[in-house]
Order: sequence, then structure tokens, then C-alpha cells
Amino acid sequence: MASVTTESERRNLSRAPAVEVENVVRRFGDVEALARVSLTVRQGEFFSLLGPSGCGKTTLLRIIGGLDVADEGTVRIGGVDMRAIPAHKRPVNTVFQSYALFPHLTVRDNVAFGLRMKRVAPVEIARRVAAVMEMVEIAELADRKPAQLSGGQKQRVALARAIVNEPQVLLLDEPLGALDLKLRKQLQVELLSLQRRLGITFIYVTHDQEEALVMSDRIAVMRAGRIEQMGDAEALYERPRNRFVGQFLGSVNLIDATVKRREGDDLWVETEVGTLRVSANGQTSPAAQQSKFTLAIRPEKVSMFPATEGVGENRFRVRVEELIYIGSETHYLLRAGSLTLRAEVMNVRVGSQGFDLGQEAMVYLPPGGLIILDD
Repeated sequence: MASVTTESERRNLSRAPAVEVENVVRRFGDVEALARVSLTVRQGEFFSLLGPSGCGKTTLLRIIGGLDVADEGTVRIGGVDMRAIPAHKRPVNTVFQSYALFPHLTVRDNVAFGLRMKRVAPVEIARRVAAVMEMVEIAELADRKPAQLSGGQKQRVALARAIVNEPQVLLLDEPLGALDLKLRKQLQVELLSLQRRLGITFIYVTHDQEEALVMSDRIAVMRAGRIEQMGDAEALYERPRNRFVGQFLGSVNLIDATVKRREGDDLWVETEVGTLRVSANGQTSPAAQQSKFTLAIRPEKVSMFPATEGVGENRFRVRVEELIYIGSETHYLLRAGSLTLRAEVMNVRVGSQGFDLGQEAMVYLPPGGLIILDD
């Protein structure tokens, strides 16, 4: 007798995470490409896997999509265990960097291909294909072949072909990697807007830090088959857990520190540039309880003042060793004794920004901008 899904079960299924990965291991010979990776992706979330080449992010995406098989662990999509379900029966679609369009088919036929393989009724195919092509703004290209399209147009066709199948989850493997910088930035905004309109869960693989920060609800930063840190863009950038995350998501200054005293959420530490006050409020690093640790601070958090300004808390003199003017900002390389610091200053003043090579300046490191790292 066929089982019947109750209303209660349907409600529970609708609340299930989009994707759950538990203790997934993947080995290639002696190399462990994934080392007990676990994560949960929420329904309707734009979730990014970020990391350098070889960190395991594409391998994880392929395992979720059924294009590769884990040696250990479990993948669930919509609460359903995928171990016995082959790739073509999983409620996912994948968009690759190469687009993988059929060169002999028109745009319309490329978009319709998956529906025809599923033997969807021709009238329904025509309706869904027209709607999706309109959504991604390629309707006027319907009769062209891939060779007649630009890189951005091909990307839209690949997206339309995946979306038209109405997957629960869309997997995207560096889909913008082959495009020039200007077009990539344009399509980042379009892709995010499209995801918000569709409400489909996106799992997005990229090695581009800015791309992940701009587009993602949450990010998993990966290294050597492991997740180093997971969270929303602001949390990862403002409170990196370790040196790798801090340096991969932008630039950081690193300062060795030894604790002198503690008062509530404040720590006074001895460094190469003297005593600094660190606000540990909201910082959860276990290293905060140790006597020595490494501090990190983002270059844009380093404030610069004329050398004539008086010394004070978290202030010290530096010399400008290098500067790069890039229009809206000037990037400085500063030296204080044996310590080098990078500072990024917005060019908000009219005329000269006031600091030249070899000039002395005063810098201020805000206590709340000093991050205690685990390593």
C-alpha cells in the first residue's frame, strides 16, 4: 500500500534545511580532499564555499550534486538522504564555469533540453522556457546559437537552463570565473537579484573574496579539506578566527601581544609599539584567556593624523615608507620600529591628502578594531 504524507509531515519537510552535510570524507589515494566536513544550508539561502584552489570546495559541491561519491558521511537535501539517489534524480541543477552549452542548439533549445529529457508536455515546456528567458533577459536571443553569444549572454543561458527545471537547490561552480572584471561585477548583482526573486537555495563555489562578500548570506571559508570558519560576511570580515581567514578575506595587520592587565572586557597588552588597550567585548577566541596572542587589525581601521598631534591611548608615531594613490583611497605602508602596518585612508579632503613618502605621522588603533586571533 502506498504511503501517504500527512500534513504534519509536509510541514516538517518544508522546515527542513535545504542541504545538510554531515562528516563527509573524500579521499583520492593518500590525499584527503575533504576531512569530516559538516554544514547546513538553509532554505532560500545564498551560501558560498570560499577558499583557494585545492581546498575541497568543488569536490564538496560535486558530492552534493551526486557527481562524486563520499567515502564517508551523509548528504541530505530537503531532509532526504541522498546516498542511494543518483545525480539525475536529485532535486538540484549545476551551473559550471564552462557553461557546457550545446553548440548545435539554439538558445531556446538549450534552455528546453532538460525539460524535454524529463518528457514534460510541449505546451508546458514552451511556457516555462519563455518565462525563464524573459526573467534572465535573453528572450531576444532565443534563435541564436552559442557561438553568436558573448560570455555574459552564455552565462545567462546556462543559468536559464538550470533554473527552468525548478530545482530545490542550484549549485554554481565558479560560474563567473571566465568573465572580465566589469562583466563579473555586473552579473554578481544580477545573479543575487535573480536568487532573491526565485527564492531558490544557491550554493556557490568561488575563490574570489569580494564576490563571496558581496553576494552571500553566509560563507564557509575552506582550507585543505576543512571549514576554517563559517558565518555571514560581516562576521567573517570583522571577526576572523585565525590568520588564514583574516588574510584570505582581505588584508590584515598582525601584532604580537602580551597581556599586562585585565579589567572587565578590556585588556592592556604590551606590543612592539607600546601598550595598547584591546576591547574583548564580543570576542570569543579562547586565546583571549591566554597571556600571549596575536592581534589583527584591518588597514581601513588604522587612523592617521599629523605627527604634531599629541600622543595618547593606542596612538604612536610612524614613518610613511610607501604610498599608493588609487583615486578614492590612498594605501600606506607605515613603519614603527620593527613593525610594519598597512593603512587605507579615504581621500575625502580637497587637494593634497597630507602624507608624503618619508614623512612622520601619528596613527590610532581603536580598541574595538583589534581582533584576538586563535593562532
